[in-house]
Amino acid sequence: MTMKVLVLGSAAGGGFPQWNCNCSNSSEARKNPQRAKPRTQSSIAVSVDNGKNWFLFNASPDLRQQINDNVALQPKTGIRHSPILGVFITNGDIDHIAGLLNLRESHPLSIYATKKVLNILNSNTVFNVLNPDFVERREVSLNQTILLKDKNKNSTGIEVEVFPVPGKIALFLEDKNKGNNFGTDEEDTIGLKIIDKKTEKFFYYLPACAEITEDLKNRLKRAPMVFFDGTLWKNDEMLTANVGVKKTGQRMGHMSMAGDNGTIEIFKNLDVKKKIFIHINTTNPALLEDSIERKKINKEGWEVSYDGMEINL
Repeated sequence: MTMKVLVLGSAAGGGFPQWNCNCSNSSEARKNPQRAKPRTQSSIAVSVDNGKNWFLFNASPDLRQQINDNVALQPKTGIRHSPILGVFITNGDIDHIAGLLNLRESHPLSIYATKKVLNILNSNTVFNVLNPDFVERREVSLNQTILLKDKNKNSTGIEVEVFPVPGKIALFLEDKNKGNNFGTDEEDTIGLKIIDKKTEKFFYYLPACAEITEDLKNRLKRAPMVFFDGTLWKNDEMLTANVGVKKTGQRMGHMSMAGDNGTIEIFKNLDVKKKIFIHINTTNPALLEDSIERKKINKEGWEVSYDGMEINL
């Protein structure tokens, strides 16, 4: 069987174009979607049984639209049905947890996340609409490999290795009294190695990352495929775009694609076979199909993910 990966959403928080943004990119997406493809917020789905069942990785606020846009995730049999078995959450950002509220119709699901992220769900009663009789929340530990199971504890055939990556606490949880890291700890942002248990095929999924450490370099070397944080082209992009956000990429917990310490440069020596940017912000010029930045990315062997992108491993 083939391991299938489906990109449900490829944009950063707010999608592309963002609802109140009229920067050159967002304006172009509304006027000329062939040149600047609109994108929903970041999420992927994985299947290891030829598309019969799927597990989501992050639940975007746009999840309802993403399901409607992808036949693979739509009901197939009976009055009530979904091929979605569960969701794995990589951090507590709104663009990765708000979509859980779309899954409140008494459907059996399992939700996996670190204790830090589960605490966010547990402390906000709005998530109680996910009926605990049908939805089970399961805590994962760092630096462990676990077998994902459905609500009834049947194997999904997918294993996940969980590891911390440099990042930042979710924006709505920042505490300025806790120093420069605003209370961030290593459970706030994680990377995943997603493995087909039967064939042992795998890839990495890191939609948020603030720095590539030596440990992370060693982990990613010679990987068959990596989805990596593509939020910004350059660190001061939000400032120069004049979109009203007075923060650098580093302040937001994201690396830049370009530059001597950027993702493109660092990946040059990692020998990754297939490199794909995901979680791309509305200001990033790489979103334009004919931009100089897109040409640079493609020349260096990178792809820019798009909604509906399908990959078979």
